[in-house]
Amino acid sequence: MPGTGCNIPVGWAAKAEESFSRWCAAGESTATDLELSTSPFRREKRPGLKAENRLVSVIEEVPVPGIAGGQQCSLEDYLQLPDHTMDARIAAAREKLGERVVVLGHHYQRDEVIRFADATGDSYKLSKVAAETRAEYIVFCGVHFMAESADLLGRVDADERPLQQVILPDLNAGCSMADMAEISQVEACWEALEAQGLAEGLIPLTYMNSSAAIKAFCGERGGLVCTSSNARQAFEWALAQGQRILFLPDQHLGRNTGFAMGFGLEEMPVWDPWALAGGLSRAESAKIVLWKGHCSVHQRFLPSQVDEMRAKYPGIQVIVHPECRWEVCQKADGVGSTERLIQLVEQGPAGTTFAIGTEIHLVNRLAKRFKAEGKKILTLDAAGCLCTTMYRISPQHLAWALESLVDGRVVNHIQVKERVKRWARVALDRMLELGA
Repeated sequence: MPGTGCNIPVGWAAKAEESFSRWCAAGESTATDLELSTSPFRREKRPGLKAENRLVSVIEEVPVPGIAGGQQCSLEDYLQLPDHTMDARIAAAREKLGERVVVLGHHYQRDEVIRFADATGDSYKLSKVAAETRAEYIVFCGVHFMAESADLLGRVDADERPLQQVILPDLNAGCSMADMAEISQVEACWEALEAQGLAEGLIPLTYMNSSAAIKAFCGERGGLVCTSSNARQAFEWALAQGQRILFLPDQHLGRNTGFAMGFGLEEMPVWDPWALAGGLSRAESAKIVLWKGHCSVHQRFLPSQVDEMRAKYPGIQVIVHPECRWEVCQKADGVGSTERLIQLVEQGPAGTTFAIGTEIHLVNRLAKRFKAEGKKILTLDAAGCLCTTMYRISPQHLAWALESLVDGRVVNHIQVKERVKRWARVALDRMLELGA
């Protein structure tokens, strides 16, 4: 391919097509998957072509850089190419790597990527898969904190040396919520609460959506990690160990969980890391101190949107993620993690209309999956709420990561520093012992 410095191996297209066809026949993909657009808001079809012919045509239309001859192609070479040219290449690399690699895909990942995942789920489910897999390489199609957690939970040998390597296809796939709690800010908060005499009996808990440093902070001080699937169990565990909780970094998940347990809003003050003394003069009456952080996706859902949906669709079931505002959750018919939201749709009778307050890729996927059952799935926000950082991982990034492994190179290796790893692992292990 001119300008790339990479050669096209002879017979590559035919071999890649054959590999992709075998992969689809094994049940890993379907012809309808190939009709998905790169946009999360619409789908496009190329009329008059069967899936297999459509695949051949796109390979013939666009020449692609290869991995033969020991030449290395940079990520930029891949990003020049259309999404659909990556399918056969990903399948071919997957087949060549076999059980040495496992691909994990979060529910919010785009369809063009998640179709290649060996396991899909929310952060709790995927953390369990990461802890149990025997694969040599874990390619995590999620965001940075998820890849960190996979590294923390990875297998080690007798000398505590890692036996697995975790790869994040795009290092720019971060999490704005995780970035809202920086370790120096959390340490300053703890010192301030100590000065008020409140650190005694204070148990720090952090949501999975946090850095490894924050997880280590909690583990070292007797706390643990939780997800939206087991937040209540974590809160109950913490209050059995101490008198109050410092919850990081999502105020909404903390508030919704605490309220469901019977705590009043006045017992759950918010610590603002940018305000003097956290914006709190005294916190003696606090049972749960909430960190001022939020999810930029779920923050967008509003109580007025629930009212509008009920007015437009009488009898509609509104179900939302607990990262949504307390006011939204109070108006909803059901609140739960992404896994729980899927269960609620599965359990709903045929003909039910749902408005779901979570990321648009999962909503669109559920709409397609349950259409045949007569279930209508809508997004609570008509504009659609996209996790832009999760969306950064494209088929090109996945193909680059996998073909690099085929070529004997590990790119974007996520490795938590040893001084952080010990206590962060303790916090995660306590979560896994707690269960969902």
